[in-house]
Amino acid sequence: MAITPEHEQAADLGFGYINLEETKPSNDVIDLVPRDFALKHQLLPLSTQNGTLNVAIGSLKSISATDDLAVLVGKNVEVFLADPAMIRDQLEKRYLEGMLGDISGTDESNFIDVDETSDLADLQKLAGEAAVVQMVNLMFAQAVRDGVSDIHVEPYEKELKIRFRIDGILKDAMSPARRMHAAVISRLKILAELNIAERRLPQDGRIKLTIGARQVDVRVSIVPTVHGERAVMRILDKGTSMFTLPQLGMREDTFKTFRKVIGIPYGMILVTGPTGSGKSTTLYASLQEIYSPKLNILTIEDPVEYQVAGIGQIQVRANIGLTFASGLRSIVRQDPDVIMVGEIRDHETAEIAIHAALTGHLVFSTLHTNDAPSAITRLLDMGVEPYLAASSIVGVCAQRLLRTNCSNCTAPYVEKAEILAAIGISPDDYDPKNPPFRAGTGCEKCGGSGFKGRRGLYELMSVDEEVRRMTVEHAPASAIKDHALKHQNMRTLLGEGRLAVLEGQTTAEEVLRVCQREDI
Repeated sequence: MAITPEHEQAADLGFGYINLEETKPSNDVIDLVPRDFALKHQLLPLSTQNGTLNVAIGSLKSISATDDLAVLVGKNVEVFLADPAMIRDQLEKRYLEGMLGDISGTDESNFIDVDETSDLADLQKLAGEAAVVQMVNLMFAQAVRDGVSDIHVEPYEKELKIRFRIDGILKDAMSPARRMHAAVISRLKILAELNIAERRLPQDGRIKLTIGARQVDVRVSIVPTVHGERAVMRILDKGTSMFTLPQLGMREDTFKTFRKVIGIPYGMILVTGPTGSGKSTTLYASLQEIYSPKLNILTIEDPVEYQVAGIGQIQVRANIGLTFASGLRSIVRQDPDVIMVGEIRDHETAEIAIHAALTGHLVFSTLHTNDAPSAITRLLDMGVEPYLAASSIVGVCAQRLLRTNCSNCTAPYVEKAEILAAIGISPDDYDPKNPPFRAGTGCEKCGGSGFKGRRGLYELMSVDEEVRRMTVEHAPASAIKDHALKHQNMRTLLGEGRLAVLEGQTTAEEVLRVCQREDI
């Protein structure tokens, strides 16, 4: 682990450095330090020795809190410096287990059945119950700790399920008592500043949370179902740093081409894929790559997921008439050099974006298509004139997010020949005596799934003269794809996945889960 200037400064002041991968905190000292105090100051109790409490801090800013801690616990305190990210992970992991214990055995008799006749006072009383407040706090804390992207609160006839989406897959997380449903939903409505008494119509809101030392934005969507209101929350963790272009994981040839494409002074660049495929991450990374104080970069997004220094970002507000199209019209009059449109949803937005690209602006945007060539035909289907699309688009990148094998439990495995054939792998592609296929067996670090983390798959097509000619002639996406494969050496998403399997990064089944088969 690299020694930072702060570590050197700590050494000069007489503080030691401790590696939390090698030194684990003792379980019997966790209760000595109050949970709120430890989380607020990011201070991790390690052990006690001869009446002295050893603690780890991630920053010299926390030193002043150790004097208060000595008074609080009635012991001398010895301070060590450690990696702040590891301190945060340890605190969340250990104090979360305590919170889980606190809400076990909740008395169900405190929760009444709620229907459309229940008054506001009953709902507010339910939402304020200590067990409900703590359970909702716990739900968010555990979700942030586990890297969850979405939380689902799902009522059924006889049960209430809370599920987490981790690495694109939903898994059961909690099963509170069914009678707690109305209280939990009411609590979420209060946090999101929604109408607590409205239970017949969908509602959308936002929650801002501080969990440990992390600032978290939560987008809340509540819809009525036959068994009660269902809530889905998208978590935007401000503590998660944005990826730079080299961190996206593009293969070297794709990376070099993509860098050239985004370096073009004007034109339109499209990133395509389904919801949750990492399109926004790629756009933000691209903007960071080309950022310069000499450029005026403006975006219009729904929502603004990450705030980027030096870039003007506009939030879509359809309820007051600020749509992608109307906002884009205004942006063009703001003397921009680079424009990012969160999504092209209709003909009007597409037309304004294309005219902006034709009049000397670099325009980034996203579309929902299965592959890169289909983006051009999608724009034509929206009513964009073929000659305008041909003149403005300079590159299209389709992408998916693929779960990767857990590095802690990955092991060799034998894959079925028909599944390998489905992603284009034949026996000639590897040594049968030493096959490269690996899969996670499941362990504590990956939650038993065998996968930990995700990487991107990228299908990049640049728009050359032949693609422009085919666009003007309204050629089908399949013909454009054939040209890109033969003359641009474009790799399809399935081809990218095939390489990841041969490198032992993931499984063939996972590639088939996220990529469209080419033999159908």
